[in-house]
Amino acid sequence: FLGLFTHGIAQIQNDEVYEYPNLNAQDYRYNIRIPDIGGYKTLKCDFHVHTVFSDGKVWPDQRVKEAWNEGLDVIAITDHIEVRPNKEILISDHNKSYEIAKAQGDAIGMVVIKGAEITRQKPLGHLNALFIQDANKLDLPDPLEAIDEALKQGGFILWNHPGWPDDKSTVYPIHEELIAKKKIHGVELFNGWEAYPKVIDWCKEYNLAPIANSDIHYTSANLYRGKLARPMTLVFAAEYSEEGVKEALFAGRTLALYNHTLSGAEELLKSLIEASISTRVINEKNGTIEIINNSDISYEVKCGGYMYARALYPQHVLRVKIDKGSDV
Repeated sequence: FLGLFTHGIAQIQNDEVYEYPNLNAQDYRYNIRIPDIGGYKTLKCDFHVHTVFSDGKVWPDQRVKEAWNEGLDVIAITDHIEVRPNKEILISDHNKSYEIAKAQGDAIGMVVIKGAEITRQKPLGHLNALFIQDANKLDLPDPLEAIDEALKQGGFILWNHPGWPDDKSTVYPIHEELIAKKKIHGVELFNGWEAYPKVIDWCKEYNLAPIANSDIHYTSANLYRGKLARPMTLVFAAEYSEEGVKEALFAGRTLALYNHTLSGAEELLKSLIEASISTRVINEKNGTIEIINNSDISYEVKCGGYMYARALYPQHVLRVKIDKGSDV
């Protein structure tokens, strides 16, 4: 039997074993290209992640590896305080899943944030507490006391999936009270596979940070198809660090990215689009121009009476003819 190595990529160990390290996909990462804006770094984040330490199916260090492979920069481990079906066989310490994930994050240079999900029925619903110090202290009968404890620890409070489970997105009096007291700082506009259109107005009315998260419980493989299909929150941070992310979240410098949709404050949207797209005049007489997409986000372009729906593909150039004076 004669085998030919056509690419010369195998490392010869001995006469009987050959290694192909290039086949190890764990060491590869999608390079998601979204430009920085306004002197800030654009970080791709998921602030709603579960592990086997609550009702997830994946060990915490694997959550970090998955997210890194898929091009994310930051994740938060947010296991449920009240929902822990595996507590009989796992350590009951609410901090343990974060500790395991943080060790992996440190090993590969990825920011992992300590969080926990306060899990109650509507009208309060579910809330993630991010940047906490000790999740065990949130294990309290009164959810409002749990929120206060998270705030005492410097927590950012995120209102999760407001339209779940009854398909009604409602700001109840309890939320109005918490928002007025600055005890809720952000809200999920998108969760898993659901969008909540009303949240766009809430973010503007109540000055809340728009967030898009996966709320992932199972393995990430085959949950979403495509490099940018997994929902993520774009955070515009002064530096790539936990403190940088925390400062940006409290300042509200976020955009929600999900299902080919960007949502958030107009100023941030304009800045990101301007940084993503450039143009070049090819022929001024007949109106031929090139529209260049320098990002991995697909954009729609309307030129006169034509709509190029998602046709401005990532890292592509679209050549069009536009009458002088037309709006684009």
